[in-house]
Amino acid sequence: MPEPAKPSVLFVCVHNAGRSQMAAAWLSHLAGDRVEVRSAGSAPADRVNPAAVEAMREVGIDMSAQQPKVLTVEAVQESDVCITMGCGDACPVFPGKRYLDWQLDDPAGQGVEAVRPIRDEIKRRVESLIAEIAPEGQK
Repeated sequence: MPEPAKPSVLFVCVHNAGRSQMAAAWLSHLAGDRVEVRSAGSAPADRVNPAAVEAMREVGIDMSAQQPKVLTVEAVQESDVCITMGCGDACPVFPGKRYLDWQLDDPAGQGVEAVRPIRDEIKRRVESLIAEIAPEGQK
């Protein structure tokens, strides 16, 4: 009997530099290999937001090597769940996909103090998502 395909999640934010990167890092960290994780943006920044990198480092997650990536139609087609970050970016819509919009404050230009509550809110939402799409013990 073939193993069921693991769920895949795409986090989308215009610059793919803050919220979507933190969400992808949390999901990879918390779900391990139970979920396939992607992140992208329609107008990727030159680099990941340093305050977001620092905020995640504080909780033991290193995302310093991550690079913003451009949103492609293929990335959406290959994902089961597409989550935008309240930034007005839109995914191409395909039947059978699940689309969510998480309204989150934009960490761009903010210091690490302002990014921490956004980081923590993203963690809560990611934990809820994992419980729904890839509960512990499910292979």
